[in-house]
Amino acid sequence: MKAFTALTALVAPLDRANVDTDAIIPKQFLKSIQRAGFGPNAFDEWRYLDHGEPGMDNSRRPLNPNFALNQARYQGAQVLLTRKNFGCGSSREHAPWALDDYGFRAIIAPSFADIFFNNCYKNGLLPIVLPESTVEALFQAVAAEEGYCLHIDLAAQTVTTPAGETFVFEITEHRKHCLLNGLDEIGLTLQHAADIKAFEAQHKAAQPWLYQA
Repeated sequence: MKAFTALTALVAPLDRANVDTDAIIPKQFLKSIQRAGFGPNAFDEWRYLDHGEPGMDNSRRPLNPNFALNQARYQGAQVLLTRKNFGCGSSREHAPWALDDYGFRAIIAPSFADIFFNNCYKNGLLPIVLPESTVEALFQAVAAEEGYCLHIDLAAQTVTTPAGETFVFEITEHRKHCLLNGLDEIGLTLQHAADIKAFEAQHKAAQPWLYQA
């Protein structure tokens, strides 16, 4: 898993509340358990003017000019700014996979659906909860200033605007440790690889009949 320490990046606005995971990555694209390759179909039904199916050449599909993420000023954005209850709906882990593959490293919203929120941490994405009034102010700032960037410092748990205004966000120490060090659940387990091997050897020596072919 990619570590997240600090990031200064362009912000893209998604001015919608209750964005569900089927909107983030529609169900017809859930035919792989590989974590890569979902980015071109993130927000597929809003992003394109036709109906997407697996195997289509997305570079030849007509883009929806009214969808914010298609606008030139938001290309290359790594911070997604959105509204409350982001990631509701099904528990599909493909949703954070698609956002990560698109290029987002952090998502800012007033609230997130619980399962999506947890899945973000397992995939190197940082979901940041800020008050609704703060999120509204950020939406206005992004609209007013092309190239609007935010600086996110995970160690300090802060989001800083170009004007120097700083907002503090909450995160548990365990999640913070995992993101800072790029550790998912497998990575955490492998930190104890030597102990696991020692236990296996001891167990095999004590009960060898369990290992006979």
